[in-house]
Amino acid sequence: MDSTLNFLQEMIQLYSIALLGFLVKKFGILNENTNHVLTQLILYITLPALILYSLNMPFSYHLMKDFLWLIAMSSYALLLSIFLAIWMRNRSQLNENQKSVYEGLIIFGNQGYIGFSVIFAIFGEQGIVYLTMYNIVLFILIWTYGIYLFSRSKATINWSKVFLNPGTFSTFIGLIILFLPISWPSGVANTLESLGKMTVPLSMILIGSLIADVKYNDFPLLLKNKYIWKAALAKLLIVPLLLLPFAFLSVPLPLLTIAVLVAGMPSAPTISIYAQEYNGDTLFASIGVIVSSLLCVVTIPFLYFILSL
Repeated sequence: MDSTLNFLQEMIQLYSIALLGFLVKKFGILNENTNHVLTQLILYITLPALILYSLNMPFSYHLMKDFLWLIAMSSYALLLSIFLAIWMRNRSQLNENQKSVYEGLIIFGNQGYIGFSVIFAIFGEQGIVYLTMYNIVLFILIWTYGIYLFSRSKATINWSKVFLNPGTFSTFIGLIILFLPISWPSGVANTLESLGKMTVPLSMILIGSLIADVKYNDFPLLLKNKYIWKAALAKLLIVPLLLLPFAFLSVPLPLLTIAVLVAGMPSAPTISIYAQEYNGDTLFASIGVIVSSLLCVVTIPFLYFILSL
């Protein structure tokens, strides 16, 4: 009960920040250049800092078995998500600039802010260590395949942007820090923490700002888009439930619980940022993120209940 209440409190905080972004854009406090500036700030500064800070933790050999289980489950869930997203994309009748967003909404989840909040409420500090390990695959994939999704429709793909970008580079450096007996100096670590913690508030302000650009008479039409709801169903329920067969492989229950709950996190705000950066449908992306974030208030407790059985 306490973990559910903590989760609801985190969600309310998240929605409040998005509402703030919506209001300041509507009242003209943020101008027309805001979306581009916030996108650049998040992609090139705060998100890489969050990755570097999250992977700055001691790694011991007794954690290796748990680490391998978490990597296996994360890779499995993301691989199934990719195949499911491709299948759903091919069956859709969306515009070309919406199809990549549609795939991204299904594949990539908000495993950072909401994920950390939920897992910490249930497992405490040890849960954060496991979640950081589980998220390594996501960190790599969202900065490679995630960018590829939004750039492949162009005549020539800039592969340097796919593989040589702040996200991929920071993940590579973070993994070196993780596996070697070294860590950032306290001053550097504190700076990375401060910058990294700005990622989610800025992301939610950006989402609120993007939604503020939606005309009132267009909003109901977007909510009637069946593909928004299909993406949410796939992300919040189908993908995490596909992890349940791991229960028959002697995976420790805390690790399985973390994997299932995190796989069922709502769509990542990063998809809205990529849509803004690479000329995708930002409104479709923002509505998709908000709808899945609202629905997960129900689906996350449901998944937790299933696991408790």
